Amino acid sequence: MAQYTIKELEHLSGIKAHTIRIWEQRYNILCPKRTETNIRYYDDKDLKTLLNVSLLNEKGYKISKIAQMQPEQMIEKVQQLCEIPGECSQHINNMMAAMLDLDEEAFDKAISTVSLQLGFAEAMNRLIYPFLHKIGILWQTGNITPAHEHFVSNLIRQKLIVAIDGQVVRRQPGASSYLLYLPEGELHELALLYMNYVIRMHNQHVIYMGQNLPFSDLELTYSLSKPEFICTVLTSAPERDQVQNYLYKLAQRFPETTIYIYGLLVQQEQLQFPENVKRLACMREFTKLFS
Repeated sequence: MAQYTIKELEHLSGIKAHTIRIWEQRYNILCPKRTETNIRYYDDKDLKTLLNVSLLNEKGYKISKIAQMQPEQMIEKVQQLCEIPGECSQHINNMMAAMLDLDEEAFDKAISTVSLQLGFAEAMNRLIYPFLHKIGILWQTGNITPAHEHFVSNLIRQKLIVAIDGQVVRRQPGASSYLLYLPEGELHELALLYMNYVIRMHNQHVIYMGQNLPFSDLELTYSLSKPEFICTVLTSAPERDQVQNYLYKLAQRFPETTIYIYGLLVQQEQLQFPENVKRLACMREFTKLFS
């Protein structure tokens, strides 16, 4: 079972640590445990409770009223909020709980509900990317395992592939070509798949090369297709100290192409970007290119 500090609960729930303390003391909302060395910690049950309390409080319920609810009542109120079109906060919380429980049915229901209400593109922007940000916090603090990460990544990947497969692309004369790939050693494909979906949604041409593409194969594909744009994502490859050299290499090898790069490794402040290499801070920046 995971163990969370109060600061980790703050980051995951949006409730300040001192407020959580007050709620504990005044309303007995949570019951922290103690390690053998007397350090306070919280478990998965506490996290799920606080996520529900946070949502109800955000929607206007007073904490004194929430504290009087039985667990079943609280869950019922939360589920009612889930029925409101465009309400994503609780669906994100439900996805986190489903991930911790490895509950595929509950995880799928959250994504399917928001996709039906808002469309798949908005579900990605307002549900899946905020969810991935939260599990990034869990990953950094050691409170989820690789099994959890693989569980949710594969389910989201399936949703993306189904959405792409269902698209009908009507290319217009003069449509631009986009070459999409992940560099050698890079396997984190979710963002690249979503780029594929967005480009196809706007009836542009995609050359999708997928994961782990050697640079020589990237050069060959470029020489055959001459795309106007190249898109890639750097999450775990190349090595952090090689990212700058990789950016220069791309710019020099493909000087006539605009290159869009997204991912954790390119958010380093000290990086310098050649004129034809554009950093994306978030995926909404990419979708706005087609506005």
